[in-house]
Amino acid sequence: LMGADMTAIRAGFDWRVPEDFSIPNAICDSWAAIDPARTAIIDRSDGQRRVWTYGDLKSTSDRLAGAFRAAGVRKGDRVAILLPQCAEVMVTHIAAMKCGAIVLPLFTLFGEDALSFRLNDAGARLVVTDGQNLDKLMSVKAACPDLTHVISLGGARGEVLDWSDAVQAKPAVPEPVGAEDPAVLIYTSGTTGSPKGALHAHRFLIGHLPSVEMVLGRLPLPGDVGWTPADWAWIGGLMDLAMPCLYFGVPLVAERLRKFTPEAAFQLIAEEGVTVAFLPPTALKMMRGAKVPSDARLRAIGSGGESLGADLLAWGREQLGAPINELYGQTECNLVVSSAADLGVLRPGTMGQAVPGHNVAILDAAGMPVPNGTVGEICVKGPDPVMFLRYWNQPNKTEEKFIGPWLRTGDLGQRDSDGYLTYVSRDDDIITSAGYRIGPTEIENCLSGHEDVLNAAAVGLPDPVRTEVVTAFVVLREGVAGTSTLAEALVQRVRDRISPHVAPREVRFVESLPMTATGKVMRRSLRDSSL
Repeated sequence: LMGADMTAIRAGFDWRVPEDFSIPNAICDSWAAIDPARTAIIDRSDGQRRVWTYGDLKSTSDRLAGAFRAAGVRKGDRVAILLPQCAEVMVTHIAAMKCGAIVLPLFTLFGEDALSFRLNDAGARLVVTDGQNLDKLMSVKAACPDLTHVISLGGARGEVLDWSDAVQAKPAVPEPVGAEDPAVLIYTSGTTGSPKGALHAHRFLIGHLPSVEMVLGRLPLPGDVGWTPADWAWIGGLMDLAMPCLYFGVPLVAERLRKFTPEAAFQLIAEEGVTVAFLPPTALKMMRGAKVPSDARLRAIGSGGESLGADLLAWGREQLGAPINELYGQTECNLVVSSAADLGVLRPGTMGQAVPGHNVAILDAAGMPVPNGTVGEICVKGPDPVMFLRYWNQPNKTEEKFIGPWLRTGDLGQRDSDGYLTYVSRDDDIITSAGYRIGPTEIENCLSGHEDVLNAAAVGLPDPVRTEVVTAFVVLREGVAGTSTLAEALVQRVRDRISPHVAPREVRFVESLPMTATGKVMRRSLRDSSL
């Protein structure tokens, strides 16, 4: 792709999705057949450093699949993973899919209610977990009638099977699956209602690849190593980097930092020679305040989940020496818009352009295109390899997600005459003030560009005259005091750089912002807690 014209790439693009495509073969068995000694995962998750080859992944996943079969797991059953980032997460994905099962990734941050809801809604038959999460899981197991088996990295305990025993089972022959067969069930974050299970087919890995190639460049280049601090239970961590690395043969570092600090992140990047990374906006904002080590070798960074500001992009170029390319998508239809500095697809303030192979448009409520520069809903036309099959057990919600062939993201955006797409906000995050409809993203990017601001969120709070007033919640860098002088300076910054009509009427300094497990700011929580 490097040096090619994007118009020509789009014109010549065509999807090739083999009918028998399967994720386990694509990210494991095919590599094991041609280069079993090739490094697949560098696991630092337990304080040790273990290198897993593709041969290791295949042999271990074959045996674990045998244990799953012995436990009664059959095609279409759901196998849940409640583990922090580690090689065993990928082994479990591969093993479950070799049984034809559907993988249910779960965040270790989930409490009992969140776990119970997802396990019951999905009807999970088996869970793989570890000692740190076992008690929490067992406390809800009795309330999950479909859950019959638990395997733990923390050792056997009563009805719990130890991982080391499970991977001694007789290797299983993979169940034949195809591109359209269900593979992964990922629940939405629930920021706009109850979480919904988005069911994806094996083909959705192929659907992610064009964006990954735009963002991270040719893969693999000699010496490439990939890492993300994002949890692999999130579609961003799993599909924006982890599985694509295995697909392309790029060694994948596994280490979920117990407490993310920029110093620890940079140390890992330097020690492992990480060259390509997916770094969520919150991580990048924290890293911007730290010294970049001289031996960091980053060449390309992808980021998504929240919009990035021009200041952060400039820091990436100037301090990291690597472009930060934005990605856009959602659980149901991921990575359909990207920027790509090396391809000349870069315009600060925008997310980039539609990725080749994906038809993205800005539509009105009737499903009709709006003029360039007009705010409307970001929609993606199906069929599309990256698009979900359906919501789990919610046919009405699936139907509501579409208007004709177009998948409705629920995100508002606009398109310019060159095809660049700008994210405005979630539909329910729009602030209505004095007749203006104001999106929070531009305000937040402006505030976060201030040297003393670590993070910011803008919400609308009720006002008897203006309907709502823009209120900014600001997290400051350590050691900086939240004074009235600083608040006035931040308001003036927005007035000067964007417009007086969007400037916050009030700035509230807070220690932290409420976040979803995927690192997205929960503006609704800020509004609700302020009423």
